[in-house]
Amino acid sequence: MDIIIPVDATTELPGILTIPEYATGIVLFAHGSGSSRLSPRNTFVATELNNASIATLLIDLLTEDEDSVYETRFDIDLLTQRLGVVAQWLSKNEQTQHLPLGLFGASTGAASALNLAVSQPNLIHAVVSRGGRPDMSLASLPLVQTPTLLIVGGNDTVVTDLNQQAYEQLLCEKEIAIIPGATHLFEEPGALEQVSEHAIRWFIKYLK
Repeated sequence: MDIIIPVDATTELPGILTIPEYATGIVLFAHGSGSSRLSPRNTFVATELNNASIATLLIDLLTEDEDSVYETRFDIDLLTQRLGVVAQWLSKNEQTQHLPLGLFGASTGAASALNLAVSQPNLIHAVVSRGGRPDMSLASLPLVQTPTLLIVGGNDTVVTDLNQQAYEQLLCEKEIAIIPGATHLFEEPGALEQVSEHAIRWFIKYLK
């Protein structure tokens, strides 16, 4: 269902909340720069999570005006603050407050997800990054306590290297999954299915 989450007196964030019957947890998506709640890749993963009885919230962390400013798309502090507002909303909403919360971050969204996991460790139970840029939250990496899964494409060499370096900085329960033959957008046949399988496995394990 379509929802609106207020940030302040002038800012509202549109989202798509899906709660399957007998949901065991909920995953909040943090999109990458230039993407939105309508991202076909995140929508695909969200649907697979729903089929595994995991609720999802796809939401825009920036307004249309904010997203039109290139620099704002990479304002990790702002994205983290917005993500925190949404996470708090989920923790108080009567439909979702009983569901353990996980984060799924793509590209720059992974950095904001990791930052939020550090600032609210009791609220965030698991983090999954898809083609993420955890290097954009370097200071946070050694402080992350939340179980974290990094998923990267085997042919996305630059981002894979960045994730390998970030993986070494993480001191929490962690795993890195490399999808053979996949590039940054995981557009290759079967690539997103593999991403979804890894994410489902991680969230089922830790959203308790």
